[in-house]
Amino acid sequence: MAGFICGTVFIADANAADLTVVTWGGTYARSQQEAYGKPFEEKTGKTIRWVNYNGGLADIRAQVKSGDVIWDVVDVFPSDARKGCAEGLFEKLPEEVVTAPDESGTAEGDLIVPRPNDCVSPNIIWSWVTFYERGKFGDEGPKTISDFFDLERFPGKRGLSVFAQSNLEMALVADGVAPGDVYDVLSTDEGLDRAFAKLESLGDQVVFWSAGTEPLELVNSGKAAVSTGYNGRVSEAILAHGADYEIVWDGQLLEEEWFAIVKGAPNREAAFEFLKISTTPQAQAEQARWIPYGPMRRSALKIIRENEPWFHSGQTVMEHMPDREEVMARTIIANPDWWAENGTDASERYKAWMESR
Repeated sequence: MAGFICGTVFIADANAADLTVVTWGGTYARSQQEAYGKPFEEKTGKTIRWVNYNGGLADIRAQVKSGDVIWDVVDVFPSDARKGCAEGLFEKLPEEVVTAPDESGTAEGDLIVPRPNDCVSPNIIWSWVTFYERGKFGDEGPKTISDFFDLERFPGKRGLSVFAQSNLEMALVADGVAPGDVYDVLSTDEGLDRAFAKLESLGDQVVFWSAGTEPLELVNSGKAAVSTGYNGRVSEAILAHGADYEIVWDGQLLEEEWFAIVKGAPNREAAFEFLKISTTPQAQAEQARWIPYGPMRRSALKIIRENEPWFHSGQTVMEHMPDREEVMARTIIANPDWWAENGTDASERYKAWMESR
């Protein structure tokens, strides 16, 4: 979630805290504090130090190698979840930590996206979507990912991320590839060429963004008629700030975030307790009250659906959940393994294409 506010911020004195949780900052961190932090502190009587970071494994690796570990729980990307576990940077989690049961069963059987390994615990699901201002195209605006590429019916520049990921996948679905076949197609030279040909069809009608707020600024200013963006950013603008956007969920790219415990964490048992709480359907649903990212548990979605309006400011939020059943058939599930193997070459080609605009 490159759009989150970053930079290390210490929210409490390290010596006074009983647990350190490292995350991304902004509204996202607040949602975790409300949904996970408060119940943890109320149940255990322990305090949490919240730290914001820029992602990656460098700091974690340095702490583990030096033996001077100061972090406990870390919010990690799927790729870092895999690399970190393989390198031995994270603790293996006991079964009871990640299988918090409720009437719907255990978390393991309730997860929308399966855990990639034994080192991580469920957190949230988010997505790359396309969106535009309502009324921009009259009563009939874009409704599918194919419409994003239809400059004749929906004229105006398109906002695209500077990152290859999401753009290649969405381009293929727009060109007729089924969401479940995207990475098989991308694994061939012909498939990669096909994705770039679809991007090329936009010609010079492209503007690029890098930070999460920029797509909103591009659409608001008219510099882009339609843009890709992070679903949470777009939905939060609608729910919390009254933005008049239409989100196109067709062809969205679904990503996930995980929690991990750093190997040798000084507050290991408290970290286990934190993850037990954050894994419950109630806590997962509660996070969506504060930011419109999706819970990983189906039972958490059920809680939201049955208790609308759910958002903290009084609006319904289910239609903003990227992992709700109604949109999953046309959703691409991101494949970090494909990007680990092919990302360097694909990204270099995308950068060259971007610079040729």
